[in-house]
Order: sequence, then C-alpha cells, then structure tokens
Amino acid sequence: MIPAAFDYVRAGSAAEALSLISEHGSDAKFLAGGHSLLPLMKLRLAQPSVLVDIGRVKDLSYIKDAGDHIAVGALTSHMDVETSKVLAQHAPLLAHAAGHVGDPQVRHRGTIGGSIAHADPASDLPATTLALGATYVVQGPKGTREIAARDFYKGFLESALEADEMLTEIRVPKMNGAGWSFQKFNRRAQDWAIVGVAAWRRGSESGVALVNMGQTPVLASSVSAAISSGASVADAAQKAVAEASPTADNNASVEYREHLAKVLVRRALEQASA
Repeated sequence: MIPAAFDYVRAGSAAEALSLISEHGSDAKFLAGGHSLLPLMKLRLAQPSVLVDIGRVKDLSYIKDAGDHIAVGALTSHMDVETSKVLAQHAPLLAHAAGHVGDPQVRHRGTIGGSIAHADPASDLPATTLALGATYVVQGPKGTREIAARDFYKGFLESALEADEMLTEIRVPKMNGAGWSFQKFNRRAQDWAIVGVAAWRRGSESGVALVNMGQTPVLASSVSAAISSGASVADAAQKAVAEASPTADNNASVEYREHLAKVLVRRALEQASA
C-alpha cells in the first residue's frame, strides 16, 4: 500500500500545468482531488514518475450560464456542483447526482473533471453527463478540442484524452424543464453503485445512461429510441441492457445486474415522466 517513488510539481494555472505535462512526458499525471489516482498508486496499478498538482488552479473552478448550456470548470468540486443554484435551475439531474458521490469529505475535495477524466464506469458523474449529452473541452499543445461525452469513453479507465491533454470544462445542455431521475442501488450509502441509472425525459425525447454496467459508462440508446417511437415506460425499460456488457463480481452476478438495470430504468423513467 506504498506508492512507488515520484516527483511532485505544483501548477499555478492551466497553461503552466500543460507546460509541465509536456516537459515531463507521458509518465506524468495530473493530481486534483486525488480520490481516483492515489488509491491506484498505493496499489501500484499506476506508477507516474511525476505528479502535476492542479488542485490550486482556481481558473478551472466555476459554474456559468453559457446560454444554451451550463459550463462547469473541470476543477469544480462535487460539493459545488451539488449546491449550485445555476445547476439546480437548469441541470438539476447533475446537481442531484453529485450529492450521491462518496461522503461529504470526498465531495469537498473531489472534482467533477477528475471523475470524468478517470473514466471509471462505476462512477456516478460520467454516466450522468453522458445521459445529459454533455460535451467535454480539453486542452493540449495542439490547442483546444471538444469531445462529445458519447465519444469520450474508450474502455475501462480509458478515455479519448491524450497523455499531454487536460480536461478543462464540461458543457451540459440545459434541461429546459425535462423530468429527471437518478437511481443508485448499492449495499451501503457510500459504496459504489452495483447498478445506477441517470435519466431525463421531455415528451418523446429522453436520455438514459447506466452506471457499472460495462467497461465504460453505458448510453442506453435503445431505451431512448423506444420512448421516441411511443413505447410505454415498462416496454422501454426492457431494452435497458441492449448496449450493456456487465460483469460479475463479489456484489452481483451478470443476471442480477441486468435485472437491476431494467428495474431501475423503469423507476427512473416513471419518475422522469411524472
């Protein structure tokens, strides 16, 4: 449980952080809240030679109304997302889901950008932003690019981020009065979800994403297609696992996860449709 030796540098701005990553190469890693990276380092599943601390880069901590979307800085804490009045008005699903992340200590230190960049399929916010159709803004030596959430997650703990790029902003479309629901089934209140569902609905439009139902967060597009074609909530929920590929572990078998997904999608859509 002792990490391998590493060097530590602290960045004062996003530009300096990118410069330091370019200077130290692919073995360097960004450190924000540290709740994802440090446990991997203690288990030696990750062994960066340099940690670039971006935890004090204040210019990446904000929540702004940007017209048709809400712009959230990557270093915004889970607690700030949870308690944001702007998000409560325009993207309440994201604010509510942030309140389910860990415990208060984790929510005060952990960041939304760190959770998304880590790309853990068992995390709540990657799936939630995926359901909402978010766009992620990343910066690197070649400039800035935008990546749709549905194109970002490539495999277990793997994303479209290049080694010399940094996630800087999450752009979440305004929900414009859509109904929504976040369902999370776990053994204890602060555990990872055995299965989770983030969903919204506005008439025939909807977005549904699954937590811990594959190697990446899963966009349940078959459910949304069924809703769009006029299917009932019960019938649409039966398609919950069409895009999923769950695995068994000590908490649940594949069959149990598939059953849970259908039940939770039905509950989420019922609540979002009320």
